[in-house]
Amino acid sequence: MSRLTRAGIIGTALLLAAASAAGAQTKKDAADLGEKERTLQQTQKRLKEERAKAADARKREASLLTELEAIDKRLTDKRRQVAALDARVKRAQTEIGDLQRDIARLEIQRAGQEDGLGQRLRAMYRLQAQGGALPLLLSGDDPVAQSVRLRHLTTLATVDARMIREYRVTSEGLADRKARLELSRRELSTVRAQAEEERAEADREAAKRRVILARVKDERVYHDRMVGELSEATRRLEAFIRDLQEKRRVAKIPPPSVKPPKAMPGESTPGVGLGAMRGRLAWPAEGRVVEEYGARVNPRFGTKTFRNGIDIDAAEGSSVHAVYAGHVLYTGWFRGYGNLVIVDHGNEYYTLYAHMADMKVAEGDDIKQGQVIGTVGDTGSLQGPRLYFEVRYQGRPQDPAQWLKPRG
Repeated sequence: MSRLTRAGIIGTALLLAAASAAGAQTKKDAADLGEKERTLQQTQKRLKEERAKAADARKREASLLTELEAIDKRLTDKRRQVAALDARVKRAQTEIGDLQRDIARLEIQRAGQEDGLGQRLRAMYRLQAQGGALPLLLSGDDPVAQSVRLRHLTTLATVDARMIREYRVTSEGLADRKARLELSRRELSTVRAQAEEERAEADREAAKRRVILARVKDERVYHDRMVGELSEATRRLEAFIRDLQEKRRVAKIPPPSVKPPKAMPGESTPGVGLGAMRGRLAWPAEGRVVEEYGARVNPRFGTKTFRNGIDIDAAEGSSVHAVYAGHVLYTGWFRGYGNLVIVDHGNEYYTLYAHMADMKVAEGDDIKQGQVIGTVGDTGSLQGPRLYFEVRYQGRPQDPAQWLKPRG
């Protein structure tokens, strides 16, 4: 074999070896790439799972006020449904009572009719035993007497027919009342069951609320979160009032026309409208102040907060009155305050009423001093039924104690 031939063979072998090595390297690279892709996919999957866990955690850490608001709204809805069902129960009970009295009256009436019909049947039986009415009519030769007997029997037949009709009407009326009574009793049973179910739902919602409020009271982390959220709610309310004022200014809506009060004997009126009523306003609700205006420190956790108004501990469902005449600027739910009414009294004076169960006025209403604008409730309240009340001038809160009449 020539040197050239050997060189060719060696070169071919080297090429084949190189090709084989390259193929093996390619397979190795492909395997490495697949492994890296799998690793990347697993990493992305874990990242997605971690993100989902974080989202769940954030969801669990959602606003306490938002959660309380949802519970309050469901609770309010359930209470209204219970009240409506209780009203239906009362109506059904009244209807049942009326029907029972009607049935008793008709049974007495029918018993009297049965007694009268029984007497007539016995008389007819005796007459029949004597041969019937025909011999009676034909007896005697006096046609006048026969005519009288005929009229008498005709009258008796007419009376008998009327008594039978009345008896039938009474019996039909009695059957109708009894059928209606049975329907009313079934309806009463159904409505009572519905009311109990809704009442149980309301109790469950109230229990959820109590759990959250207990945590706010006893656990520092929940307390701090609630303090922060309430502070934010206060800022949102202040911004909201400024926005309402600006909208009225842009829309060029004139301030409410309020007749100025008379000055007290021996004093000059210091200002106009509500501004003249410092220390003379009637209280918006009957009750005692349990949270005063101003800075306060939580005795357990030492957190400092500032209250822009006062809390009046009042009976749930009792009336809330407007302290002065004005124009209803806003009615609705406001986070942290529940059902809220804002009244514009003119001259940049406003009063706010919150935590109400029901609102008896609507936006745009002109109201009088002392008018009932709602009822005391616990919507948005952390302490149960009470009325939150604010006085504001030029958007800034005032101490309501300086505006309300002193109590003896």
